[in-house]
Amino acid sequence: MNSERCYHIGFGRGELGKAPPHFALLCGDPQRARRIAEQTPGVQCLRTLSENRGLNSYLCELENGRRFLAATSGMGAPSLSIVVNELVQVGVGTIIRVGTCGALAPGVRAGSVVISQAALCRQGAAEDIAPVEYPAAADPFVTVALVEAARQLEIEHHLGITASVDSFYEGQERSDSANPYLLRRLRGLSEEYRQLNILNYEMEAGTLFKMGLVYGFAAGCVCAVLAERLSGEQVLLEQKQKAEQAAVRLALRVVENLNERD
Repeated sequence: MNSERCYHIGFGRGELGKAPPHFALLCGDPQRARRIAEQTPGVQCLRTLSENRGLNSYLCELENGRRFLAATSGMGAPSLSIVVNELVQVGVGTIIRVGTCGALAPGVRAGSVVISQAALCRQGAAEDIAPVEYPAAADPFVTVALVEAARQLEIEHHLGITASVDSFYEGQERSDSANPYLLRRLRGLSEEYRQLNILNYEMEAGTLFKMGLVYGFAAGCVCAVLAERLSGEQVLLEQKQKAEQAAVRLALRVVENLNERD
């Protein structure tokens, strides 16, 4: 357990009080972490822990007295792997990624959320954690708690497999960008993934899940759906606020109700 300040996240175990929060909500976007801490009903921001390197972290408390961290992973698995390692060092035992994604499967609409039970992990950072063949599976208790929260809150949700990839454009078969040329191995990728019953694309969950299994913490993921890849490549910004708020509500309900486990 690290009592000194961790180099990247900018705080240490000693700044979290006598008992460190067990839960962390992890967002790629530092502004989403800030909104969770400062603009979410029922959440009190006790302290800004750090804004080092844009990796904003906040110590928060719910109305029932349970404390948690709202933290930033940065974009992509390499950045996430650093932040997660250091969060575990300061005592966090459950990490829920609250992210965004693009839908692959028919019926997964922008504005809804995807709860990932496992990931097809095509990420280089994960290969430094465990072999390619090692499963990238979410903690089953966290996953069930997310599904139950979605049912209780009547939030449109989908449970299934996520494709975690390293790049936003080429790796998700986007050609409407600075590079319209896709390598042969990437052409037709989205349709192949649909045939494998994969629900969505995102960029962090697979590495998070492998780290959870190797490090011994509980990992979960809920993502707001911002794009429908069956119909186009664009992010549907008009759906963003609704979907993000839904994902945050689910994660907070889990923090409020899930038992802490060693």
